[in-house]
Amino acid sequence: MMRIPENIDEAGLRSQLERAFQFGVAQLDRMLARWPENKPAPIYTQNGIWTRPDYMWTDWCPGFYAGMMWLAFEQTGEPKWRDAAERYTRALEPRKLDGDVHDLGFIFMSTADRWYRLLVDDDSTGKWLKEILVTAGTVQSLRWKDTGEDHYIYSFHGPQSLFIDIMMNIRLLFRARELGAGEELFRKAVTHARTTEKYLVRKQGERMMDREGMVIHEAIFNPVRGEFRNLSTQQGYSPFTCWARGLVWAIYGFTDTFLFTGDRFFLETAERCAGYYLENTPDNGVPYWDYGAPGIPDEPLDSSAAAIVACAFLKLKDIEVTRRGARVYRQAALAILNTLTSDEFLGMHDQAYEGILRHGVYHRPMNWGVDESVMWGDYFFMEALHMTLGEWRAN
Repeated sequence: MMRIPENIDEAGLRSQLERAFQFGVAQLDRMLARWPENKPAPIYTQNGIWTRPDYMWTDWCPGFYAGMMWLAFEQTGEPKWRDAAERYTRALEPRKLDGDVHDLGFIFMSTADRWYRLLVDDDSTGKWLKEILVTAGTVQSLRWKDTGEDHYIYSFHGPQSLFIDIMMNIRLLFRARELGAGEELFRKAVTHARTTEKYLVRKQGERMMDREGMVIHEAIFNPVRGEFRNLSTQQGYSPFTCWARGLVWAIYGFTDTFLFTGDRFFLETAERCAGYYLENTPDNGVPYWDYGAPGIPDEPLDSSAAAIVACAFLKLKDIEVTRRGARVYRQAALAILNTLTSDEFLGMHDQAYEGILRHGVYHRPMNWGVDESVMWGDYFFMEALHMTLGEWRAN
């Protein structure tokens, strides 16, 4: 069970988090020459060096790379980082028409949307960014499985496949609707979230896998008639265990779905999944890559999952109607960040190391990016630091 301390030395932790953010900016600065905006972004480190493998499922990470530049600008105010963030974001524009991936939310919510929210007036730049977000959201919505009684945005595997990851990408549909896209996008996003809860978020029951708030990676449906067939996984240990990153995608994604809709059903779902995390994660707040992996405690940790859930907890603590209350989520987030900013998890003491957050996992079954830095782990780590430091600065 994760240990949530009653009291935290926030003055000391603030200094620790500021140092970690400065380190992250310095590491990002090192990347610019080797990974310019006209070159595809890296995915994970190999022996601590950023790499982009020859074989990939989909190119889903460039938004995290450019998104860290926006975080660097928002935190430091340095014009250098705004210039870099704008250049790298502009380079992503063609991806708004990419109908082959389910990850357009990852690409544009951390880039075009962050840029748009910084604008004071809806000038020509704002109109251009709005068009990107509306177009990308609409393109994402076209990956729509409409057979049978259950409907959802399907994964890059095809209409038969429902991924938990897509809970993080339907945020783009909600945002596009706010910016002028059709009501259909809102309806599809809500329907997708309800279908995801129905099949991938478990409730207490008699079967081995039916533990409250546990999350399954994938559900498979008949692609012609549409009926549910079976549970599956691509990156977890099995269809009957809880892949850690899938769990935290659910916590963050259902939290944002509540914030976009106001529907308490989605908040309750996020909190069920949060309960599983709090009750089953080691006391330092960092989970093993899969909660059912057979070699625990000798299995790899996934620091990227901890970084993602820290962001989600920081959002939950600002919602007044949560079951556990703001203090539990805030203390949990701070405890996780205290762990992640320690010497064990930062690459600060190895001059050759190019990543920011160590001990992440991309794909354990394929042995991709295991015990390395991963691009989304670094992004959400920087996002969590930025959110926390911003709260302290505001107070």
